[in-house]
Amino acid sequence: MIEEATVDAYDESEQATGWFTMFEEHVELPFETKVLGTAVTVASIDLRDGNQIVAICTRGRDRQAISLVDLPLPLPKPAGADWIEAYRYWLSRR
Repeated sequence: MIEEATVDAYDESEQATGWFTMFEEHVELPFETKVLGTAVTVASIDLRDGNQIVAICTRGRDRQAISLVDLPLPLPKPAGADWIEAYRYWLSRR
């Protein structure tokens, strides 16, 4: 998965774009999870300045961006969550 996401990516920006593309293609949205004990909906995934990839979480009218590194995944995991886990592993090895 790491190779597929980062193939032909020559710098950090291109690598982040590769990962973001894989999330768009493979992670089934929306899905429910809990953040600090509160149920939220992960409505989308966004690529921010500084190459940070975040989950856009909603609860009612409130919205909060949470780094994919810090996002708790629910059980059972949503389809495509293995891409988020691969991304976390890749980040931890850099």
